[in-house]
Amino acid sequence: MVSLSIVHKHVFRRTTTINNTNMTMTMTMMMLMIMTMLATTIIKTDAFLMPINNKKPTTTSSRHNKNNKIIRTPSSSLLSMAQQQQQSQSSGSTPGGSGAAAPAKTLKPLSKPLMDSGSAMARSGELLIDFTTTLDLYGGALSSAGAQIRNAGDCLAQAAATCRFKTGLEIVIDELREAATCLGEAADSVEKAQEEALADSDSLLQTKCSELYNPLKESSRSLEEAGASILMRKSLGDVGTSFIDASKQLKTISQTLMELGVLKSNNDDGIVSGQRMEYASKRLYDGGIELRGGVDGTKKPIGRAFLKGM
Repeated sequence: MVSLSIVHKHVFRRTTTINNTNMTMTMTMMMLMIMTMLATTIIKTDAFLMPINNKKPTTTSSRHNKNNKIIRTPSSSLLSMAQQQQQSQSSGSTPGGSGAAAPAKTLKPLSKPLMDSGSAMARSGELLIDFTTTLDLYGGALSSAGAQIRNAGDCLAQAAATCRFKTGLEIVIDELREAATCLGEAADSVEKAQEEALADSDSLLQTKCSELYNPLKESSRSLEEAGASILMRKSLGDVGTSFIDASKQLKTISQTLMELGVLKSNNDDGIVSGQRMEYASKRLYDGGIELRGGVDGTKKPIGRAFLKGM
């Protein structure tokens, strides 16, 4: 009996120790879980409340002042200073000074003068064809040159009609380059007309055809350059410069046509053909000025002269 009671006491003590150990482990695990939850909550709260700094680290550059001390300047400040300097230089180089108008932002201002220029050029080509009828050269190379000039004018008019729309940029480029192609073919026809005049022993016509060749080629090159500038998204000021260059060549063509009409018995078709080409040159020049945003220096200011009856 004594031995049984001793065994019971030993088993009871063993059971009590195990229970105490289990409780201790359970409490420890609960404490760990509570600490983990608190730590997670604190991390999330800090991440939510922490201000976000998206600024990129700026590198610094050094420069020397008068006392040979190094002054540190952020590169972002240097970049802004360079941009301001570039803007001031560009504004200072604008034609006409700071008071001059800025270059155009779209091709819309070109629409009206280019339409007038194209219509006048097409009419000049038609009159040149009629002029060859008087010269008894209808169907020859000079007639072909007149037809190509008329086609070039039609292309310019089509480009002008499309300049009003932002979505018609590709059509404008195609029409300008097609007009350039037509003027180049007109130059080739004039070269053939020069050979025909040589065969007919017409030295006057031969001389005038030779004078027409280079201006036609140069005007073709300028219009091609204008279309390429739009295609490569250059500034509209460059496009306007190309139109101005082409207008100068058209001016030379108009003078040659009028001289030819005068020398050939004052033929009206030849003279009017030159006059229409002169108007085409003027309006093309106006379109170039519109794109460049400059002021036509050839026009004299009127001022208040009209008040004096002048």
